[in-house]
Amino acid sequence: MAAGTEITQPVNAIEDAPVKESPSDTCCKGTEKGTVQDDAWFPSQSGRRHLATTLESGLPPTHKKGNMCRVESCSSMSRSNSMTADGTSNLDSNLIVRSGVFFDAGKRKVMEDEHILVDDVFDHLGLPWMNMGRSCCYGVFDGHGGRCAAQFAKNMLLKYIVQDLSFPTSVEKAVHQGFLNTDEAFAEACRADSHMSSGTTAIMVLILGREVFVANAGDCRAVLCRRGKAVVMSSDHTPWCKQEQLRIEAMGGYIDDGYLNGQLGVTRALGDWHMDGLKGTGCPLSGEPEVRRFVLTEDDEFLIIGCDGIWDVFKSDLAVEFARKRLQQHNDPERCCRELVAEALYRGSTDNLTVVVVCLQANPPPKLTNNLGVRKSLSSQGLRDLQGALDNR
Repeated sequence: MAAGTEITQPVNAIEDAPVKESPSDTCCKGTEKGTVQDDAWFPSQSGRRHLATTLESGLPPTHKKGNMCRVESCSSMSRSNSMTADGTSNLDSNLIVRSGVFFDAGKRKVMEDEHILVDDVFDHLGLPWMNMGRSCCYGVFDGHGGRCAAQFAKNMLLKYIVQDLSFPTSVEKAVHQGFLNTDEAFAEACRADSHMSSGTTAIMVLILGREVFVANAGDCRAVLCRRGKAVVMSSDHTPWCKQEQLRIEAMGGYIDDGYLNGQLGVTRALGDWHMDGLKGTGCPLSGEPEVRRFVLTEDDEFLIIGCDGIWDVFKSDLAVEFARKRLQQHNDPERCCRELVAEALYRGSTDNLTVVVVCLQANPPPKLTNNLGVRKSLSSQGLRDLQGALDNR
């Protein structure tokens, strides 16, 4: 499992909202298309060391804001309940998780997206096991104006989350603060090297036991298939979202022809510190994520996490229907990702494309039966009524 590329578009907004062409990246080069199986996101640490010691190397200074969890107008947050009073886990550690990813530059000349695909967080980071059951992390980062912001978020976001003082007792706070710390650390990196200036939308799905935490800033999207039905797990932060419009106007920003301050097609993103009047204190572009918590059930079959290039041409329920049929045929999440990208290209997507599929069952999605039943014969009274009607003709 490794690192790859891309993003997602609006669910609560207009599906065919305009997308502004991103400038080419002159800073970071990368693979244009591919499937990832072995994660080379960053080198795994050997041995088991204390969390703070393990994470100390390679981290910029931590930015603290009191670990406050603020809920924006589109947010839906609830408190984590992952640990019992005696410090043991109350989560099911037997959850079966299988994942795959595929990405393609699509119609663009440059691939500006990145992704995270980690099926065991603590093993991947070389950390002590925290008695939290299964731990997985999946993310998609859709870069714009270059690839550097997406690469920075891919490399640093998960590390900032797990090093936060709130983790793992309050996962929502840790995830929320991890986004803010990553955003501020990237601002420092850009001040040191202006060639890194760029931005990225970001979505991260963190699975701890049967709890799922979805954090989103921008127009990437995560969708859960629950017994054949689509459950949208994130909101698209675009100028078409009414709640985002109200937030922007309250901060003195404006929407011009579908773009934030006439410059950007999303209303939340990491980076973009180089855009005057758009990012910073009192500015309308926010790096603050919307964090949601879900609890997996036996009816949950798989997740789809993708960039806006996927959702430009797929409604959430149709993407679930498409993926479900493919998984019923071959039960292979990586192959399903390939097929989703191929179908998006066939449907005319013009953006970079990245999609992650996470299967939550060992078996393919089951065939669904109609529980209503079908009456196959008339009752005796019905037959008599029918015969009487025919006799009276």
